[in-house]
Amino acid sequence: MKRYRYRSRLFTILLLFAACPSVLLTLLWAGTVSRALPLVSGSAAWERAAATGERSLAIARRRTLTPAERHDLDAHEQELRRSLELARRYSYVAPRVVRVVLLAGVLGAAVLTVGASRVAGHLSRQLGRPLDQLVRWTALVQAGQPVPDEPEPRGAPEFGTLRRRMRTMARELARGRERALEAERAEAFRETARRVAHELKNPLTPIRFAVDRLRRDATPAQAELVEVLVSETARLEGMARSFAQFGRLPDGPASDVDVGELARWAAKTAVPESLSVDVEVADGVPLVRGHYDALARALSNVLLNAVDACAAGGRIDVRVGLARLPSSEAHADGDADAVALAVHDTGCGIPADLLARIWDPYVTQKPNGTGLGLAIARQTVTAHGGTVDAVSAVGRGTEIRFILPVAGPPATAESWRSST
Repeated sequence: MKRYRYRSRLFTILLLFAACPSVLLTLLWAGTVSRALPLVSGSAAWERAAATGERSLAIARRRTLTPAERHDLDAHEQELRRSLELARRYSYVAPRVVRVVLLAGVLGAAVLTVGASRVAGHLSRQLGRPLDQLVRWTALVQAGQPVPDEPEPRGAPEFGTLRRRMRTMARELARGRERALEAERAEAFRETARRVAHELKNPLTPIRFAVDRLRRDATPAQAELVEVLVSETARLEGMARSFAQFGRLPDGPASDVDVGELARWAAKTAVPESLSVDVEVADGVPLVRGHYDALARALSNVLLNAVDACAAGGRIDVRVGLARLPSSEAHADGDADAVALAVHDTGCGIPADLLARIWDPYVTQKPNGTGLGLAIARQTVTAHGGTVDAVSAVGRGTEIRFILPVAGPPATAESWRSST
């Protein structure tokens, strides 16, 4: 059996609930009137009373009456005839009134039915359309599709609240799916990085010992070749360290980190003296709960990229200030206090087609780069409950921005897994 839509069922129920009592009451009233009117008229009783009254008057007239008695008798006869005439008129009108009453009842029932159908249709639209839309949205949410931005049908204000909360729920579910997929990708990347680092470190140790021995025993003709081996061995060791950093989670307790002091130290150690660097720290910047070494490594990676971008000359600006982190990122009821850390360079910039992928592992513009610097930075900031952002224009420079919540969450090993 075909299942009717909710709106049709609701319309039918409301219509029956409103129309049936009205029709029954109208028919009951019309039937009562049609039965009561003939009983009230009493035309047969009046005719019998008139017949007996005339006989009584005839008997009374045979007697000798005084003028006053005769006058009263004539008045009684006239009243009797007038009453009989009224009863006959009422008997004539009553059946016709019953038909009029029945017709009025039917018309009244029809009017009530039409009114009830209009009210039922309005209520069914006010309830059915929003519910149909919400049911359709639940199917989209279940399928992982976005909730469409479409006109909202009219209805009770509660439906508007339900729509807003369903949109928020759909966004949170989509964000949760993205985070889950990203966590799986990040875990796969980290596992690959750990294996690569392990496979590189195992042969690198004997290779380094062998190269050191060759350097001591090499002839002048072999010195240049040995230096090539030393350089390439150092490059492989640096690559192994990068893979190990990406695949390793920080351990140990979190501590309060002065982001301003961290920015000054990183700028001093990562930026060469040939480049101009300026560090600006706003007043009243609070401490951030986290891992100092991991945050310093993340900032150093960004500064090293800025240095490479400004190889032909340029300027690097590091700014530290106050910020607010949205509740969806801070996992709080409202926006959380945060610290913003921005690194701006006037280097070559990043092409637009590559900008969205710079945070992915193994994506790099450097000939000998591993593409793990920004991936490590993003992993670190995200694990601290923060966000990363990048703005760039080719030929005008790049700005990398971190936002770190003041109160965590602490960058424990478990939070790293769940955040990335």
